[in-house]
Amino acid sequence: MTKPVAPQRPKILAVDDNPANLLVIRRVLARLDVEVVEAASGNDALKATLDSEFALVLLDVYMPDINGFEVAEILSQEESTRQTPIIFVTATYADDVHRLKGYGFGAVDYMAKPLDATILLSKVQVFLELYRHRVALRDALRELSERNRQLELEVEQRRQMEQEMRHLAMHDMLTGLPNRALFMDRLESAHHRAVRNGGMFALVYVDVDGFKGVNDTWGHAAGDALLVELARRLRGSLRENDTVARLGGDEFALVLEDLEDVDAARRRLEDVRLCLQVPMTHLGDGGEVTLAIAASIGLATYPADGAEVGALLHAADQAMYLVKRARDR
Repeated sequence: MTKPVAPQRPKILAVDDNPANLLVIRRVLARLDVEVVEAASGNDALKATLDSEFALVLLDVYMPDINGFEVAEILSQEESTRQTPIIFVTATYADDVHRLKGYGFGAVDYMAKPLDATILLSKVQVFLELYRHRVALRDALRELSERNRQLELEVEQRRQMEQEMRHLAMHDMLTGLPNRALFMDRLESAHHRAVRNGGMFALVYVDVDGFKGVNDTWGHAAGDALLVELARRLRGSLRENDTVARLGGDEFALVLEDLEDVDAARRRLEDVRLCLQVPMTHLGDGGEVTLAIAASIGLATYPADGAEVGALLHAADQAMYLVKRARDR
């Protein structure tokens, strides 16, 4: 079991070019559960803020390289230190003019030297408490953001699963074509459009001849490969607004829409026949075999062969049966 990581102690940055003043601050703040980071110059203070986050900065105003006002101004311009409270510690610039100047650079308070231990402890404790609340709020917001992200991910995963389930419920698992349920929906829609617009469409039944022999001779893997290839060819022979579906076993059905006349339907049917004539090769356990694709195809057109969906289905099935019977003679 992983042990929880102990929270880091708050850090306080003490900036003063006089080692004696830093010693006083260090001893006073030793009574608190904090880490004191010391800087002997303004440049050292700025470098320290690059590496650590501080709950409070105790900043000497008068320093030889960069004075406290300049350090405060730089810190107020950086995103990472803009919210860090600064208490100016000074024995020189304690008048109202310099106080206002310090407040303009982000100072939240002033303390005069020599430092009073009780006042220093009291002020530091106030800002430590504010810092702890700020950190707790930040952590809570971070956790909330992470939970929201996880929730959004779970919602998206569930949406994808539901979409996949809907797809599987309406499509054939082997070929990826619409199944009988989706095909009937597409057929009904095509019928409604034709009735409304006075158009024409065709219903085509395709039944693979000798499919059982393929399974018996070359195995079910060859039979499945034949069905997948047949589906690919049928899909490739259609236009975007047409539909091809696998009704089950070796039976397929097509809806050809936006036809001008019966001759147009027959030309489209010829395209379907041609796409099925080319033999396919299958690499099985015994090596490569050539499988000839032959199919009985029945055609029915709306409204010539039936004004209702049921009549069209019967007409297409009968047309296919007649073709198959003629082949068997």
